Amino acid sequence: MLSLFSTLGGLLISGLPKLLDFFQNKADQKHELALAQVQTERELQMAAAGFAAQERIEEIRTDQISMQTDAQMTEAALKHDEKIMERASTWVVNFVGTVRPVVTYIFILELCAINAWIAIYVSNHPELITNIDNLIAVSDIIFSSDEMAMLGGIIGFWFGSRSWSKK
Repeated sequence: MLSLFSTLGGLLISGLPKLLDFFQNKADQKHELALAQVQTERELQMAAAGFAAQERIEEIRTDQISMQTDAQMTEAALKHDEKIMERASTWVVNFVGTVRPVVTYIFILELCAINAWIAIYVSNHPELITNIDNLIAVSDIIFSSDEMAMLGGIIGFWFGSRSWSKK
């Protein structure tokens, strides 16, 4: 009997933090709602007093600081990469410069190989193509829309990046 009560008590006590968290979250949400209402009223009063323009100027200034920070971080990362590449072996430097093209080439070769295998399989099994509807179904398998979307994305990335770099 004592073990039953202790087990039941342990179960109830183990749920006590969850119960306390529930009431704490409820109080926090009530407080946040009141804060949001006060902030909305303040913003409406400031807009009525003509301070909306000042708020927009501060937003623009904050955006400028954010863009400058991002540019500085990118510049620092590039300088860090340059320092690392100065000490690296020549083949490592060359490989780092070719990673994206190599991955693209591998993907395109894999795509061509799979499509060629499907086309050869279909040509060796002419019973698969008994009418034009089957031919269209097979061509949809060989050149699926998902596959063409991936290929279009790759081509757009490589040739689109050239126009972006010129701007």
